[in-house]
Amino acid sequence: METSPVPHVVIIGGGIAGLAAAHHLQEMSREREFPLQCTLLEASDRLGGTLATEKRDGFLLELGPDSFISEKPWALALCRRIGLESELIGTQDQHRATFVVHNGKLEPLPEGFMLMAPTRVGPLARSRLFSWPGKLRMALDLVLPRAGEREDESLGAFVRRRFGREALERVAQPLIGGIYTADPERLSLAATMPRFLQMEREYRSVIYAMWQASRKKPHEAKGASGARWSLFVTLRDGMQTIVEALAVRLRGTIQYGRVVESIKQDHKRWLVTSRRGETLEADGVVLATPAFQAAQLVQELNSPLSAQLGSISYSSAVTVNLAFRRDQVPHPLNGFGFVVPHRENRKIIAGTFSSVKYAGRAPEGHVLLRAFVGGSLQAELFDRDDDEIENMVKEELRQLLGVSTVPLFVRIARYPRSMPQYLVGHLSLVDTIEKTVAQHPGLAVAGNAYRGVGIADCVRSGEAAAEAVLGKLIQQQVNQAIRN
Repeated sequence: METSPVPHVVIIGGGIAGLAAAHHLQEMSREREFPLQCTLLEASDRLGGTLATEKRDGFLLELGPDSFISEKPWALALCRRIGLESELIGTQDQHRATFVVHNGKLEPLPEGFMLMAPTRVGPLARSRLFSWPGKLRMALDLVLPRAGEREDESLGAFVRRRFGREALERVAQPLIGGIYTADPERLSLAATMPRFLQMEREYRSVIYAMWQASRKKPHEAKGASGARWSLFVTLRDGMQTIVEALAVRLRGTIQYGRVVESIKQDHKRWLVTSRRGETLEADGVVLATPAFQAAQLVQELNSPLSAQLGSISYSSAVTVNLAFRRDQVPHPLNGFGFVVPHRENRKIIAGTFSSVKYAGRAPEGHVLLRAFVGGSLQAELFDRDDDEIENMVKEELRQLLGVSTVPLFVRIARYPRSMPQYLVGHLSLVDTIEKTVAQHPGLAVAGNAYRGVGIADCVRSGEAAAEAVLGKLIQQQVNQAIRN
C-alpha cells in the first residue's frame, strides 16, 4: 500500500501572526496525530515584524508595541503554552494616571473615564479638561435615545452624538484615534470599539451600561484576564521574548531572506514562487503579510481578491525612545504617559513614561521616555529625516515636561505602512475578503489588517488561519480515503 505524502503548509510572513500560525500548526499536528510539514518564509533577516526590543546601557527599549491586553485571552494563553508565564509582568499601578495635553499643559484624565465616556461624577466635575457645558453635554447620554439600526458609523460621529464635541476632540480622538493612528471621523465604530455600540443597543445609555458593569461582582467584572493581571501586560525582558521563544520552537521551519513574489494553484497544489526564482509546492498557504503585500501575491490567482486586499489603507508611525537621568526631567512623571489631541497642533501623537509604566526599563536614578510621531492625521511628519524628528520630539518634551537638557541617547524606529485603517465599512470588506479566500481551499489570511490590530488579535488571527488550513487538509484526506 502506497504511503500518502506528508501535507506541507507554507506560512508567508514572520510577524507575530505568522509565528502564531506556524506554532499552532505544530501544536495541532501533535495533538491530532496528523503529520505535517511546515515552512515559514520571512523576507527580512529577522522575525517579529513590529515587535522589537533592544537593550542599551541598562535601558530596555521597545521599538514597537510595548505590551498586550490581558482581557483578550489569546496572547496570554500563548505565553503560557510556550513557557513564558513566569516572565509576564503587569503595569506598576502606583502611577496609573493618563494625561491629556490641554492648552499646552498635561491635565490628568478624570478617574473613571473609559476611552470616550465618564463613569464617575466627582472626578469629571473637578476636571479642568472640560468646560461645564462640555460636562453637561456628556451627561446627556443618560437621557438620549438609542440610534436606529445602521450599517456602520464612524467613531467620531458616535462620540459626538452620544457625548458631544468636547468629549470627541479632547479625549476620544487622542485615546482611540491614537491606538489606531487614525482619523476618528473615518474610523469604523463597529470594527474598533464594538463594545460601545453594543452598550447603546442593550442599555440605550453608554454611561449607564458602564455603571452597571462596574457594579457586577468582582469575579464577573474581571473577565478573562482574571485578578492576577493588569489590563496591559508585557514580558520582563521585552516583547521580543515572545518572538525568540517561538523561533526556538520553530527551529528548522524558518527560512529568512525569502521574498515571495506570487502564489498560484496547479490543480490542488499551491506553488509559492520567490524572487530567487525558487518554487515551493504546498498543500496549504497562510498569508501573514500586510494586506497590500498579500494583494500583490494573489494578483494572478484572484484579481478581485487582490483588489479587496489592496483597498485596506495604512498609516505610518515613528517611535522615539529617549533616555535621561531622573534629575533631567522636572515633571513628576506620576502616570503612564500622555496623549495629544490633534486640536493642540503639536508634532507628537503621544508620549509614554516607559520606566514608570513597567519595571526594569531604566537603571536606578534614570528614566526612559517614548514619543510617537506620524499617523494618518500627521502623515507628512513621517517623511522628516531622523535629525528633524529628534529635534521635534525634544522640543515637544521641553514644552510639555520641562526637559531642557540633552538626552543620554535617542533611538528612532520607523514603521512605514504598519497600521491598517479600519475605516467605515471595514467589517463588510473583511467579510467579503474571507468569502473570496474561501473560494480557494487551503488558503488563509492572517494579521492585523482584518479583525483587530493588537498583539492578542494577531495571535488569534494566526491561530484561526492555522485551524482553517488544517481543517481543509484533514477533510481532503478523509475524502481521499472514502474514494479509495
